[in-house]
Amino acid sequence: MVRLFRIYQPSSVVFDEVHFGGFASKYIKGRFFMDVHPPLAKLLLTLAGWLAGFDGEFDFKDIGKDYVEPGVPYVAMRMLPAIMGVMTVPMIFLTLKAVGCKTMTAAMGAGLLIFENGLLTQSRLILLDSPLIVFTAFTALAWTCFTNQHEQGPSKAFDASWWFWLATTGLGLGATASVKWVGLFTIAWVGSLTIVQLWVLIGDTKTITARLWAKHFLARVFCLIIIPVTFYMALFAIHFVCLVNPGDGDGFMSSEFQATLNSKQMQDVPADVVLGSRVSIRHHNTHGGYLHSHNHMYPTGSKQQQITLYPHKDENNAWLLENQTQPEGADGPIMGLKAWDDLAPTPIQDGTVLRLHHIVTSRRLHSHDVRPPVSEADWQNEISAYGYEGFEGDANDYFRVEIVKSMSDGVAAKTHLRTIETKFRLVHVMTGCAVFSHKVKLPDWGFDQQEVTCAKQGTLPNSIWYVEQNEHPQLGSDSEKVNYKNPGFLGKFWELQKVMWTTNAGLVESHAWDSRPPSWPILRRGINFWGKDNRQIYLLGNPVIWYSSTLAIAIYFVFKGLSVLRWQRGYKDYENVNFKRFDYEIGTSVLGWAFHYFPFFLMQRQLFLHHYFPALYFAIMTLCQIYDFGANRIASLGLKERPGIGRSGIAALLAASVLAFTLYAPLAYGNPWTQDACNKVKLFNTWDFDCSTFHTDYDVPSANAGNAAKTGAPSVPQYVEAGKQKASQDPNVTPKASADEQMVHQEEKVEYRDQDGNLLDESQVSELQGKVSFSTKYETRTRIIDAGGNEVGDAAAGAEGFAPPHPDADREPETAVNQPEDDTRDYPATASPDDDVGKEKSVEKADGGKPRPASEPKDATQ
Repeated sequence: MVRLFRIYQPSSVVFDEVHFGGFASKYIKGRFFMDVHPPLAKLLLTLAGWLAGFDGEFDFKDIGKDYVEPGVPYVAMRMLPAIMGVMTVPMIFLTLKAVGCKTMTAAMGAGLLIFENGLLTQSRLILLDSPLIVFTAFTALAWTCFTNQHEQGPSKAFDASWWFWLATTGLGLGATASVKWVGLFTIAWVGSLTIVQLWVLIGDTKTITARLWAKHFLARVFCLIIIPVTFYMALFAIHFVCLVNPGDGDGFMSSEFQATLNSKQMQDVPADVVLGSRVSIRHHNTHGGYLHSHNHMYPTGSKQQQITLYPHKDENNAWLLENQTQPEGADGPIMGLKAWDDLAPTPIQDGTVLRLHHIVTSRRLHSHDVRPPVSEADWQNEISAYGYEGFEGDANDYFRVEIVKSMSDGVAAKTHLRTIETKFRLVHVMTGCAVFSHKVKLPDWGFDQQEVTCAKQGTLPNSIWYVEQNEHPQLGSDSEKVNYKNPGFLGKFWELQKVMWTTNAGLVESHAWDSRPPSWPILRRGINFWGKDNRQIYLLGNPVIWYSSTLAIAIYFVFKGLSVLRWQRGYKDYENVNFKRFDYEIGTSVLGWAFHYFPFFLMQRQLFLHHYFPALYFAIMTLCQIYDFGANRIASLGLKERPGIGRSGIAALLAASVLAFTLYAPLAYGNPWTQDACNKVKLFNTWDFDCSTFHTDYDVPSANAGNAAKTGAPSVPQYVEAGKQKASQDPNVTPKASADEQMVHQEEKVEYRDQDGNLLDESQVSELQGKVSFSTKYETRTRIIDAGGNEVGDAAAGAEGFAPPHPDADREPETAVNQPEDDTRDYPATASPDDDVGKEKSVEKADGGKPRPASEPKDATQ
């Protein structure tokens, strides 16, 4: 009941539900997305939603977006991680029993897990951490049971239960790694213990022969490597089967990968690129899209027509490849786009100098010694489209084809231009710069498309291009055709792993709620998940459980340090059975804690408190094991003969944990709270939940409690509904204040602020007098108060407490705009410029005209 209590609240999107709920929608619609986490937990969340009737129409786009009105079965989706959180409780109980703890101690461990506020908060939402913890706990249980079988000696090896627990451990490892790559730390933990087992076996020369040792080795290879890898890959096979349509994640993937998606397949195209070919040219490195132009000018520089990289199939991606001069006819040069249509195809060789004619706007690709509007570096020149009707062009239109032989596929592709197979550079003849694109988006005047420049010192990968579409009247159906190679499952699987790794490693931007590993064991800071209607969800652990488990880890390290010193001095401590068992059994749990904690010190990416949860699980196990040894197994302490004392200690620890749980429960459940109660339990300033968001007493929100209980939604102050009702009477008339909304007070106040909006005190103003000039700005501010005199905010104000974007999942592709791609990939582009203008305006962003990186996280994630 602890995890399922009021699971319907809040009835709006919370923190990373933006992503993991959104992934469920994309699975149901089959739209490909890219996430840094493997698919198991997301598939389970999707299954829960689908079984409850979710149709995928709700997009989970914004934190605070309402679930109730569109009828989203969010409770059913939240039930899955909640039930998994419940399952973790018996697992820690059974694991503690399996390592030799008394029933009371195992029950204590289960109780600590129940009343851990942080684990509770994560397990009540559509997030991945609860599945991660339950599979980690399952793996620990299975491995402990296998260890017990193994320690019974060679006679018990390879019997049914031995194989069962070893294979079950392998399944647990596969499942854990299939939720998050943090599961690799669990694999490292089990792997290190497996090496210890094999090392001990190889030293047993009396009972273990070389043949028998090889059998032990191969059994572990099969169960602990082959089974997890197979399970992991099978989940990605299901992932690919579900995501068959293009989506906002395909821009991360190669063209070969994208060609496997529905409506992305391309018809076979002529292999040889010749003079007069109508082509689309694609950037190789960023998978960012096509060389593109449209009838819009740069606002600065030459103010000529823009050249961009556009991620979608479009008529403005079409270019005509011309020779330096027009072909000669009987009456002189043949002009126009069809000048080469009736001539024999002339292959474009390595080193050929071309002009690229933009078909829709009739301007040619052009460069000159002018700085680009955004990347104003000396080594970059502006690249534009220039020309007009009847203008034959000039020398700044000339670009030399330089084939990059090491990247081209096939002998023929290394000598002359071939569709898809040849990778080449376009070098501007007059200046020596190469057509270049990188991870920078243009501002709103460039429709957020990726910048293209002409770089004199650009990196080779960013100046590599290839032809994707190719059409020429003389290249008929009998000409040689090419297409993208199908990468197959293994190719797609491996490519996706590399993209996941690269994207995950690239999450280095600062975040408002990130924290570093040294702060986790001492619970220095939490995460603000949600805030609305004077309530808040803030991820914070139970301080009693958190600090006691950290203390247990410290106790073991002190014990280990002293035991090593005593061993070096010749003491025979390890001849004592309890001493040896204490070191090995608790050391196993501490090793699990260490493998799930210390690797984060090596990571430069964004990290959050919830990354500590798997380590916390092992820390709680360590606490229980140390307590059990002290109370029940070490006779010299005198507690073994006095079990009542040990039970009293368990009761006291659980009582303190329950008390702390109760004090901080409003932050986990999103329940009403008061400012005084909040401030009393705020032990540290670094616990940055905002007590001022709560009411001063519990009577304020109680008026709507009945309505909230009926709808399952959080209560909303009545003045909001009243305001809506008044507005509906006549939208053109400003309503007068009603009796409930009278102006009760008016005040005037003078504030001094600097150019950044920071409030200045009197001393700062005095120092600035005579040094700077002050301008006057008048503002009218309205506050709404209830009958009790308490200030209440509107819906927008309530949203201010939302957590900022979380970066781990579903980052936008480096050049993609959230707009579906045309289904016209199979055919040459032949539409009008006006259609392109409309399309580009539909993806325009309101960024105030400032450039921004092309690779950005979405609005909320790991």
